[in-house]
Amino acid sequence: MTRVPGIDPAEADDRTAAVLDAQAETWGAPLANHLVYARRPSLFRGARSMWSGLAQSGLLEEPLVALLNRRVASIIGCGF
Repeated sequence: MTRVPGIDPAEADDRTAAVLDAQAETWGAPLANHLVYARRPSLFRGARSMWSGLAQSGLLEEPLVALLNRRVASIIGCGF
């Protein structure tokens, strides 16, 4: 659980809502960190741009990115 509450996805702008809806379809719910980022749409777009840029760069293969995300989550005590 985050210390800063996230937004209600129903109150998100159209672009943010589309991302949150896609996450809900993929993982069953929007990702908690994205709900917090969405409190400030400019920060949300920046975070999404970073992840999109990493994906498009081709520097890291998707399985490695997934493995790294899980390892970082484990290190910081996230129940991911």
